[in-house]
Amino acid sequence: MSTLLDRVRRHAAAHAPGGGIAATPVPGLSTVHALAPSGLGHDVQRPLACLVLQGAKEVTMGARTFAFSAGDTLVIAADLPTASRIVRASAAAPYCSLVLAIDPAVVADLVADMAGAPDEGAPPIGVAPTDAELAEAALQLMRLLDRPAALPVLQAQRVREMHYWLLAGRHGPAIRRLAWPNGSAQRVARAVAVLRAEYDRPLPVERLAALSDMSVSAFHAHFRAATSLTPLQFQKRLRLIEARRRMLADGVAASVAAHAVGYASVPQFTREYARMFGQPPARETDAARQRAQAV
Repeated sequence: MSTLLDRVRRHAAAHAPGGGIAATPVPGLSTVHALAPSGLGHDVQRPLACLVLQGAKEVTMGARTFAFSAGDTLVIAADLPTASRIVRASAAAPYCSLVLAIDPAVVADLVADMAGAPDEGAPPIGVAPTDAELAEAALQLMRLLDRPAALPVLQAQRVREMHYWLLAGRHGPAIRRLAWPNGSAQRVARAVAVLRAEYDRPLPVERLAALSDMSVSAFHAHFRAATSLTPLQFQKRLRLIEARRRMLADGVAASVAAHAVGYASVPQFTREYARMFGQPPARETDAARQRAQAV
């Protein structure tokens, strides 16, 4: 793992020297580097595998919090709303991780040739020690970054190998659900795709259930099992996360952001924003502005 850590640190230092996410030339592969613990961040994650090489992090989904550190792999095998924070990092020992987006098409191709079946009861998020084979496959992929001529020829093979070892390991039963054509995970994913694309519009649950080929009651049950939220709560998270991005990154006023993401009532938006992020939008944007002026 130390050699893989060296590769990840070198890439991060070159492309995100102050810390942050650094994409690589390999689609879906990125490094994360932090010089200090972070505040709580909110996102709706797509399926991914995160190999932690140094430091420690926590991810919360619903009422469960998952702690993981160097030598662990976190796998998220569904579109999930999460809250996360880096809990151990310093300038001398930064938090470092390698993140791979899980590609359902690659999973489906591999599963067709592998033994085993998806487990409908497997949790969509899990943490386990990183298998040696997965770490070696990740190292071989990172080494390709130093061989630009070989990268376009070999990267797909290396990415496929990482997917294989993820499927062959402890996380395999949960990941397999992404390739099960008519399984509940695939059907819920259809609704999630519409929620992501149309989060700012009213979306009747009957429409989402029909897209998933389920009754409304069955859809509610499967959606909650997959995401820990109801469809309405999921849409609300999407709206609030996007509104926060617009305010903090683009300087948009809270009232403008609220209407842009689908809220008819600014007071309701303010209440729900404070409930999710811990403070009203105006207070957070003021604090962000003051920090920017102090730099």
